[in-house]
Amino acid sequence: MKIVLASGSAIRRTLLANAGIRFEVDASQVDERAAEAPLLEAGAPPEDLALALAMVKASEVSERRPADLVIGADQVLDFEGERQTKPADMEAARRQLLNLSGRTHHLHAAVACAKAGAVVWQNVETSHLTMRKLDPAFVGRYLAAAGDDVLQSVGAYQIEGRGIQLFEKIDGDFFAILGLPLLPLLAFLRSEGLAE
Repeated sequence: MKIVLASGSAIRRTLLANAGIRFEVDASQVDERAAEAPLLEAGAPPEDLALALAMVKASEVSERRPADLVIGADQVLDFEGERQTKPADMEAARRQLLNLSGRTHHLHAAVACAKAGAVVWQNVETSHLTMRKLDPAFVGRYLAAAGDDVLQSVGAYQIEGRGIQLFEKIDGDFFAILGLPLLPLLAFLRSEGLAE
């Protein structure tokens, strides 16, 4: 049995590789907006939304690769009860950062594993992140230095790099904030005999 990551995320690939996990990448082709639409309409909480997206991604790839264990993951940023998504452009990133400035938001990171098209394990980690008060000039300098990479990040920050300078306080698991609840995932993989 092979381990398959159903994500094209470079940071998720790096986290698994650095942990010594041998895996292949087969990115999910799920239309996330279509998959989440009924959940949003039903008023599902953000953590349920993150988990549902992780599960559907893992299941979709697992149906194509039934003999393998497929890992799906997703994150949802919850700010004052509203879901935030990846910014579409640098102007959207600027607005998002100024909106989060001086406030606390919640980041829900979900991971699910599937075999033969069925989810066999799941986990959600919630982190609480408080940004320091940011002035527009600093946000402009940050975005110029960080570049378009911020457009790949919910919240327009990447705490593994310059984005850490945006924060005053962080309560949560570092790996989950990066996009993969790695410690619970590794525990599950060990229970399946797929990690040491």
